[in-house]
Amino acid sequence: MQFTKAEEYGIFGVLYLAEKDRSIITPLSEISRAQKIPEKFLAKIFQSLSKSGIIRSHRGVRGGFTLAKDPSEISIKEILETIQGPYHFMKCLNDFKSCTMNRIEFCPLREILLIAEKRLVSVFEEYTLSDLIKWNKTKTAAS
Repeated sequence: MQFTKAEEYGIFGVLYLAEKDRSIITPLSEISRAQKIPEKFLAKIFQSLSKSGIIRSHRGVRGGFTLAKDPSEISIKEILETIQGPYHFMKCLNDFKSCTMNRIEFCPLREILLIAEKRLVSVFEEYTLSDLIKWNKTKTAAS
């Protein structure tokens, strides 16, 4: 499993907002520069995150973005699934008809992948932006 660029950029973009005071509106260009993310790509990602209520979009000359909720209320799963949709290691885990091996009745690989997927998703549910902020501060302080 590998994160897409959109997922990676989305997490780092939201993390940048989460480390700021929630009353400060941050321009997209600032986030893009600070996180080294192409601005147009980040704009598309932030559009989805805004629609889902993770971040808030502010229009106008002094427009930009703020976090819509407290970082402790935003799970990593929520961010990832907003950007890419529900997590599945293989299409067949969610849709039997997409099985390329025609083993709809029983597939031992499917069973282990379901277990792994559930564990991974539970980790994404368990950790929040607050955890990422803490880890980032700890790592930065140790450097």
